[in-house]
Amino acid sequence: MNPFLFAPPDAPAQSPLVQFAPLALLFLVFYFLLIRPASKRQKARDQLIAGLEKGSKVVTSGGIVGTVASVKGDVVALKVSDKLKIDVMKSNVSQLYKAKQNGE
Repeated sequence: MNPFLFAPPDAPAQSPLVQFAPLALLFLVFYFLLIRPASKRQKARDQLIAGLEKGSKVVTSGGIVGTVASVKGDVVALKVSDKLKIDVMKSNVSQLYKAKQNGE
């Protein structure tokens, strides 16, 4: 007896669109959970660095808090205290400094 006589019939072939749908869904999940938020953060950081001006109070990536004394090209001069000015790269400025209020 031939065992292929009792084999179930072949399943009908799926549409290529149905086969592609899980891959497209996975791409959308990655886009909305990883790519889009990262690009928003990068855009906000680029705006922060482009908007640096004299008198802005900033925090560097090393945690140094200072006031922008001047901006020349890629270098920012920070006034840390009355007698101390340091030069840092623009890319090391991580955020604007916001002091906490006493009531919070």
